[in-house]
Amino acid sequence: MKTVLKVERLSFKTIRELPNSWSEEDYKNLLELMDYSDTSQLAANEIKELSLMSLTDNEPEDAAKIVLEYTFGNRLSKGQIHNLSNEMLNEKLWEEYADLSLHEELFNVNQLLYEAFNGKFPHPEAIKFVVKITAKDKNAFTVFNGSTEAALIRLLVAGMPENTLIYRLFEEQVDGEEFKEAIDIIWQFKLEHSSDNEILMEVISSDYWFHDFKYVEDFVADTYADEVSNTTG
Repeated sequence: MKTVLKVERLSFKTIRELPNSWSEEDYKNLLELMDYSDTSQLAANEIKELSLMSLTDNEPEDAAKIVLEYTFGNRLSKGQIHNLSNEMLNEKLWEEYADLSLHEELFNVNQLLYEAFNGKFPHPEAIKFVVKITAKDKNAFTVFNGSTEAALIRLLVAGMPENTLIYRLFEEQVDGEEFKEAIDIIWQFKLEHSSDNEILMEVISSDYWFHDFKYVEDFVADTYADEVSNTTG
């Protein structure tokens, strides 16, 4: 069942780092992988800086391998990690890697290495935007229950040009019954406000997917949830 909604873009900006991408525990774990003797004595404000400095004690490719192994060690083979550690010096893997489910984490890996090596890795660019979605009936927002990303992408794509990348690559999914790739295209979303007839939604993704949304004016479109709900866990 399709739901008609009005969409207004309230903000749109480029970000260099994703919220909650690296924790203090992550930095400690990376230090331990690099054979730092005792992280328990480090002050909280020292841990990140020391992690970055320790990474730069290695060649960029070797540092990349360390961070990739920490992030993907149980999911990628040593050969895959070796290839990625070389490719990511010149390629935006968070846009180009074949497996979309790794894109957000590849962005985080690149961001950390870019910061450590002062720009030797590709410049990390993600986007964050907020939309106001208005409906005549508060029950209309149930369309976002269960397969939020799929319904949200269908709605947002409707306001972008017909040749926008998401629609060119995923036309069948956008117009079809199931859009399982949607959870990997929208990296993060957050409901910032809700009332009977409007919600504010913050969306974080790659500029690769939503560059065109920067120029979108207010629009009215319909959307619908997947026939088979996506799961993120």
